[in-house]
Amino acid sequence: PVYVFCAVGLRGYLASNILIQNGFNNVYNLSGGYKTYEAAAESENKTIPITPAFSAPYSDSGDPLAKNKAAASAKAATIEVNTLKIDATGLQCPGPIMKIKSSIDSIVPGQRVEIQATDPGFARDIQAWCQTTGNVLVQQSDSKGVFTAVVEKKERGMQAAAAPEGGKGKTLIMFSDDLDKALATFVLANGAAATGEKVSIFFTFWGLNVIKKVKKPAVKKDIFGKMFGMMLPSHSGALKLSKMNMFGMGRIMMRHIMKIRGIDSLEDLRRQAIENGVEFIACQMSMDVMGVKAEELMDNVTIGGVATYMNRAVQANVNLFI
Repeated sequence: PVYVFCAVGLRGYLASNILIQNGFNNVYNLSGGYKTYEAAAESENKTIPITPAFSAPYSDSGDPLAKNKAAASAKAATIEVNTLKIDATGLQCPGPIMKIKSSIDSIVPGQRVEIQATDPGFARDIQAWCQTTGNVLVQQSDSKGVFTAVVEKKERGMQAAAAPEGGKGKTLIMFSDDLDKALATFVLANGAAATGEKVSIFFTFWGLNVIKKVKKPAVKKDIFGKMFGMMLPSHSGALKLSKMNMFGMGRIMMRHIMKIRGIDSLEDLRRQAIENGVEFIACQMSMDVMGVKAEELMDNVTIGGVATYMNRAVQANVNLFI
């Protein structure tokens, strides 16, 4: 048997499919990836009881208080933690993680977020996310397919101390314009952005079609640019599947299934990436070769070359080519 694993499970899933398509049998992928396995293998945090400095409480006059007053005082001294409740039921990966990330960003350290989700992978994902970001998973439960987790936000310095060591940054090269590969790219980018890391996507050659505007202004092109414009997808809504496209029927079926199952579309994932600060870089050389003008691309796209990408890659600890 062949066992495949990666950090979060997606690359392992893609690799296992490639192996199966090339004739390998008994191929298994570690669901959730090594980070999930590592989080699940850790022992649960133990609660450390806090005892009072004195065996009996005293009043301002120095006289000991009665036991019933001491109990009332202890109860009054209990600190109530503000908890923000959010509902992520019906959302698929990475929707719940994006929800918890935005909610954690909106509260102050010491406060908590209680989230409910129905995504089966969320139970493992929230453990791995807390381990990566340094926040505390206070409580986790499962009731009739609804997963509930309570996460407490920590100070920024404590988050940095608790988070794993390594470079902060992820870079991805979007070379393909296949719909399924574009979906995988933005799922990975949003997942990395949810952990607070800097993410950059370098769109080159066919990948430029992923970031084209739907309504593009009229631009002047030479004969080769016009030919490329007629042959290439005009925007992300026209992207094809890498497998089982069936003259466009596969693409329509894929988008329909994603919609009825509550999975974000490619355009929604792309918008979320922009909102979460993911940097889009378009390759200038590829634009020149394929006759793509800057006016045809989305407004949030930065035009750059290989040096721009390498500058981001040097500062990152993960670089993916898709």
